[in-house]
Amino acid sequence: MAFFLFAVSLANAAPPQPAIPGGGGNGGNGTGSPASPIDMYVYVLGIVAIGFIVYFTKKYKSVKA
Repeated sequence: MAFFLFAVSLANAAPPQPAIPGGGGNGGNGTGSPASPIDMYVYVLGIVAIGFIVYFTKKYKSVKA
């Protein structure tokens, strides 16, 4: 069984892809910047997530008790 798994994984292994000439950046938009500007909102999203956790914890704790 282990030999079969090893043989199949070798058969499906892909050769490494050559580098894109003159490439770089992130591939899609060509500017080198992230595709989505979520980095600007990481701190805000963290605070909102903590707020949701506190709110729902208090809400469901009062329902159980």
